[in-house]
Amino acid sequence: MPVHADLAARPATVAAAQSLNSSPNLDAARQSLAPSPSSTAPAAVPFGPGERFLFEVRFGNLKVGSSEMHVHGIESVRGRDAWHTSFRVQGGTFFYKVDDLFESWIDTRTFESLLFITQIEEGTRERAKQYEIFPERQTYIERTRKDSKEERSVRDPLDEGSFLYFARTIPLRVGETYDFNRYFIPDRNPVRIRVLRRERLTVPAGTFNAIVLQPIIKTRGIFAEKGHAEVWISDDPARMILQIRTRLSFGTLTLFLKSYTQAKK
Repeated sequence: MPVHADLAARPATVAAAQSLNSSPNLDAARQSLAPSPSSTAPAAVPFGPGERFLFEVRFGNLKVGSSEMHVHGIESVRGRDAWHTSFRVQGGTFFYKVDDLFESWIDTRTFESLLFITQIEEGTRERAKQYEIFPERQTYIERTRKDSKEERSVRDPLDEGSFLYFARTIPLRVGETYDFNRYFIPDRNPVRIRVLRRERLTVPAGTFNAIVLQPIIKTRGIFAEKGHAEVWISDDPARMILQIRTRLSFGTLTLFLKSYTQAKK
């Protein structure tokens, strides 16, 4: 039975991989953000600026690419301190390529998404979008549309990237299903997180006790509803992302943790 959770939001961090060949509009959005001096410390979470995950990407037993999650730091978005986070997956075979990037700017106090940039390249399909999100009035604007206007959003909004880190901060009980009506585009709710099982997992970075989750988001990309993605998180206070598996149109991609760098103290 799903648990309709409205858990207290707690700040997070994650951030970017190498720079993309992106549109001028998206580049301008990034350049307009400045590092924040941040007079007060954000709430405690199992990650922070400087944290970096490096993954190898495999299609079956064939190594086909790499992936990175990296916390850039705290930047100012409309006067609010925000963690700049990103998650990039690059890989594919000779007949199908994947290069997906999710960048999020998350309020360090409220764990609400303020800005979300996504660039998806899968096979012949390419799209780039930028969303500016206004939690205080529960609206958002898709800046990459010519006819952009404020649309209705939700309370305490999150996006694909921020949901992955949000999952690292909440209690997880095997057998439970958690529903969150927090995706910033209302008709894509609820985001569902199923806690499937515990298991012992070996990846290139080592052997860990893990909790296995199935995140379901009504959108495209690696956490799409039809992708049946599974995420392995370390069953310890660090809540490291150990492995991600998802089905794409050409087959199943698996990300194995290769190395982990802790957040700067």
